[in-house]
Amino acid sequence: MKHRLFVESIAPSMEITGDEFHHAVRVVRIRQGEEVEVFDGRGHDARGRVVEVGREALRIDVDNEIESRESPLRVTLAAAIIQLDKFELVLQKATELGVASIVPLLTDRIEVRAERYRGKSERWAKIVLEAVKQSGRSVVPRVDEPTRFDDAVQKSGLRFFFDAGAEADDLPERADEVTLLIGPEGGWTEREIALARESRCVFQRLGPRRLRAETAAICALSIVAARYGDI
Repeated sequence: MKHRLFVESIAPSMEITGDEFHHAVRVVRIRQGEEVEVFDGRGHDARGRVVEVGREALRIDVDNEIESRESPLRVTLAAAIIQLDKFELVLQKATELGVASIVPLLTDRIEVRAERYRGKSERWAKIVLEAVKQSGRSVVPRVDEPTRFDDAVQKSGLRFFFDAGAEADDLPERADEVTLLIGPEGGWTEREIALARESRCVFQRLGPRRLRAETAAICALSIVAARYGDI
C-alpha cells in the first residue's frame, strides 16, 4: 500500500506541513513524483501525487477518490483496561479489524492503578491513528474516556457479553451495530455477570479454552466481523 497522509480535508491541491510533513519526508523519505494516499479521518480517502517537496512543506495534487475500506458493521469495543502494553495492542488490532469506537472499561477486577491510565488519551489516539494509516482505513475510531462497566453495560442496542463460563445465547441473524463487552484477566465478577443478564446482553463464549483478555478482544472482533461485517 502507498504511504498514507492524514489531512484535515481533501482538496484538488494540498500542502502538507507539520508532523505529517516531517514523517513523510524525513522518516519515510517521500520524493517528488511519488504516489500517495490522503485521508481525512471522517470517511474520505483519495489518491494523489507529490508535485513539490520544500523545506517545510510538500504539495500534493489529488487524482481521484478511493472506494471506502470501512466495514458496513459499526462495532464498539468495550474492553477492560489491562496491562497497558497489552491494552495498546488491543487498540491497534481493533483499529485494523475495523472497529468504530473503543470504550476502556473500569471493571471490578481492574489490576491497573488509576494513575497509570489517567492522561493516556493523547497516546491512545496516536496509536489508533497510526493503525488507521497502516490498515488503509479512512475513519479514525473514537477512543472514549475510561468508563465504568455499570454505565457501559446498560447502554441501548445490541450488546454481546463474552464470558468463558457462560452458556452461549443464540445469535441474531443480522446486525448493523453492536457493542462487544470484554472483561479483564481475572474475569467478570458475579455482580457484573448478573448486571449483564439484567441488562439483556447476549451472552457469548470464545470456545472451550480460556483466553487472555487481549486475545479475547481480537478474537471476538474477528468473529463478529466475519459474521456480520466485511471479513
